[in-house]
Amino acid sequence: MSIRTILFDLDGTLIDTNELIMQSFMHTFKQYGRDYTREELLAFNGPPLRETFEKIDENLVEEMIETYREHNLFHHDYYVKPFPNVVETINELKDHGIALGIVTTKMDKSVQMGLKIAGLEGYFQSVVTLDDVTHAKPHPEPVFKGINELKADPKTTLMVGDNSHDIESGHHAGVRTAGVAWSHKGKDFLEKYNPTYMLEDMKDLLKII
Repeated sequence: MSIRTILFDLDGTLIDTNELIMQSFMHTFKQYGRDYTREELLAFNGPPLRETFEKIDENLVEEMIETYREHNLFHHDYYVKPFPNVVETINELKDHGIALGIVTTKMDKSVQMGLKIAGLEGYFQSVVTLDDVTHAKPHPEPVFKGINELKADPKTTLMVGDNSHDIESGHHAGVRTAGVAWSHKGKDFLEKYNPTYMLEDMKDLLKII
């Protein structure tokens, strides 16, 4: 069956927030006397902040989240930009009648900031953020919520992301999945989670549909 609905992760998939995320973690851990290499910080890119900071120090979770978000929002517009061919491809997908949605572990405020600066406002009929669900990816709840809001069929839905959580969430929800080769963690890392497709360029979606 042909793809009629596409759900996208946001950070690292549609918009390049990799350095913003890296700098926000570095700033936060520096405030609390923690020292991680850039390679070690990659493991923190993807899961919800609470999940990450609970593993570091359960007594400092709220403080660390606040420190991270304050830095992240303040420096957001300096770092963030869309990945190559994203805006053009999203525009073409909409012209083809594909229903489009966002499924992210970010909070709504930063999601709207990212869409605005990337020129992606108004394209997505559903935006599922961390505020909207009880269970974040890799649980299927966020994907199911996106499907329901778009009145879509899982059999004709594709979940696109740059992290293992995106692929697993799609698998758990019974939809097709696509990894992106520009993932910060690398194409080889994503291949281990057996996505249905691997996008070398966002324009590859136009071939798939």
